[in-house]
Amino acid sequence: MVDALIGFAVLLGICFLGVPLAFATLIVGIAGFAMVRGVNASLVMAGQQILEIVTNYGLSVIPLFILMGAFIHRANISDDLYDAGYAWLGRFRGGLAMSTVGACAGFSAVCGSSLATAATMSRVAMPPMRRYRYDDSLSTGSLAAGGTLGIMIPPSVPMAIYGIVAEEDIGKLFIAGILPGAILVLLYMLTIRIQVWRRPEAGPPGERTSWQRKIESLAKTWPVLALFVIVLGGIYLGIFTPTEAAGIGALGGFAFALARRPRRLHRVLLDCFAEAVKTSALIFSVAFGALVFANFVNIVGMPQALVALVESLDLGPLAIILVIALICVLLGMVFESIGILVLVIPVFLPTLMAADINLIWFGIIVIIVVEMGLITPPIGMNVFTVKSVVPDVPLTAIFRGVIPFVFADLVALLLILVLPGLALWLPGLMR
Repeated sequence: MVDALIGFAVLLGICFLGVPLAFATLIVGIAGFAMVRGVNASLVMAGQQILEIVTNYGLSVIPLFILMGAFIHRANISDDLYDAGYAWLGRFRGGLAMSTVGACAGFSAVCGSSLATAATMSRVAMPPMRRYRYDDSLSTGSLAAGGTLGIMIPPSVPMAIYGIVAEEDIGKLFIAGILPGAILVLLYMLTIRIQVWRRPEAGPPGERTSWQRKIESLAKTWPVLALFVIVLGGIYLGIFTPTEAAGIGALGGFAFALARRPRRLHRVLLDCFAEAVKTSALIFSVAFGALVFANFVNIVGMPQALVALVESLDLGPLAIILVIALICVLLGMVFESIGILVLVIPVFLPTLMAADINLIWFGIIVIIVVEMGLITPPIGMNVFTVKSVVPDVPLTAIFRGVIPFVFADLVALLLILVLPGLALWLPGLMR
């Protein structure tokens, strides 16, 4: 237990020195394992773990869903999503910010990454919000918070990672995220509404639009709806597996990119494949290092020690979940969502199983708390993503803007804790 805690302390210290998480976990994991079992055993273990991940067929969903999101992005469907949101909500106070949240939800349905959602929608939504003199805190706060929907609304790359690590059905996890995702969208919009009620000047109303334009704008978003229904509908009805769904989604994304950008298709293909390869390599490198580090933590007995500690303290399931949630929020201030999942879940999985906690339900809870970490001061990854797109907005203004959305996340977390059926009802109906 002490060796594991020292390992975590060294890991955090190395990360704060600027070493990427993937390399930091790999270094600490190999070195720690070598101190316990020897250098040769450590290198063999690391090689086996990396080979196991590379040959894991289930993980092929990750590059395929990333490729689907890249195709959709290159087809400029993100602009159509925002235009539709503006047409329907723009005339209200705070309407453009609410449109941003709605567009983030739509883009999340074909993206799967919180950082990609935040970066894409910041480029699309920030110019019109500035044109209508929206408060920078409200604008950037809604973008950073809306971006977190990328890991809740399926298909979600972190959910796929969680499913692999926790050995749970990825399809059921995707379906479980639908209702909580919708609840988060409504809570974020309500948060914006409350803010402009208190400060009307923060979100001036936009122009009214005709019903014809509303219908036309909505019609342009059909590719996202079609992919969402086909991918998740097929999984829900048992027509195909999540991996097959990812392949179909990537093919559908390619078809839409071909229809929208036929003259520059070769360039679009190069850009999309390059983005998918780069992002997948980053994700898998984090997974390599984290699983090697997890093996070091296991070999020194930390999971078993945690189970014994929980039994001695007689903590109930709710207390265990709250402790893990707090740890995830704290780690979310420093790490990206995937790094948090592959670091935390293997360590606490025996404790969760010993407490007989439903791991599908817990998966949704941990995704919500990871979302909170991504926008929580002092270091929120989504906040810095928005800052990179709009560098002239001070970090203090962005953090001030996301605080109300942290409270919205807390409300969503409370709802899921009190009403587990919000996460488990739809998966329970699956064939």
